[in-house]
Amino acid sequence: MLKGKRIFITGGAGFIGSTVAGKLLADNKITLYDSLRRNSLKDRDFRDHPNLELIEGDILNAEALEKVLLEVNPTHVIHAAAIAGIDTVIKSPVTTLRVNMLGTANVLEAAAKLSNLERIICFSTSEVFGQQALQSSETSQAVIGTVGVARWTYAVSKLADEHLAVAYHAELGMPTVVVRPFNVYGPGQVGEGALSTFIQRALKNEDIEIHGNGTQIRAWCYVEDMVRGLLLCLEHPKAIGETFNIGNERAVVTIYGLANTVIRTLGSKSKISFVQKGYADVELRIPNVDKAQTLLNFTAHVELEEGIASTAEYVRNLNP
Repeated sequence: MLKGKRIFITGGAGFIGSTVAGKLLADNKITLYDSLRRNSLKDRDFRDHPNLELIEGDILNAEALEKVLLEVNPTHVIHAAAIAGIDTVIKSPVTTLRVNMLGTANVLEAAAKLSNLERIICFSTSEVFGQQALQSSETSQAVIGTVGVARWTYAVSKLADEHLAVAYHAELGMPTVVVRPFNVYGPGQVGEGALSTFIQRALKNEDIEIHGNGTQIRAWCYVEDMVRGLLLCLEHPKAIGETFNIGNERAVVTIYGLANTVIRTLGSKSKISFVQKGYADVELRIPNVDKAQTLLNFTAHVELEEGIASTAEYVRNLNP
């Protein structure tokens, strides 16, 4: 575990960013840089920790971002800020492309001027594999998607981010690492996550809505496993210049099966209903994580039912 470092996290008040901060702040100085569009930090018990600093800012403001980065002069940068969530992406594909591509370019350009940078992690997404991803590895072909279909603006913006990160490593020698999270869920999730929504509705015994016929298949990764993988990417010498799938290839279930698992695990009285979706969907998404296992010794440990129960407990405590 890192100690005595200065860590700068864009999107640090968000779900994964704030979870990472909570793991590192006991022994490191953490600066969170966030627009606060989605704020998971406000519900964390460590939000006022003396090692934690929150700066409200926008990664599209290149001048302000660079000023803060140079003042903090971090040893490690985690770039998690992005526009995400299918409903948000479809509503504003222009903002999605601008924030994800231009924002990432701003972060990398500013980080290139840091004097003590040891590692910079850039977030991509499993969406780069398109509608069909069965045991997809890091070298599997990325799928850009049909131009004009708003959903794929998120995927193509993140794919551009990957190319940027790899290019900065290849040309400038920056210690970049790219991570591709696969369907992360857990305590502190904010926004539009399907599993998070299912759990919240199940706790209230409300109907759970499934888009389409529910046969879509996903592999679900508990946030603690995701963060362990991320921490390995921050420290392991073999991670530099590499791209890693981070997910749980064992926690595989259809969306209909997922809804039933949530209901059964939580003893809920919720009913399942089906609604027609008005956007392109992903039919199959299961990662191959052999590379992370081989190079980083990463393995996801938390089984689906355990993760659902832990997430539900967090939600209950948040809304007693």
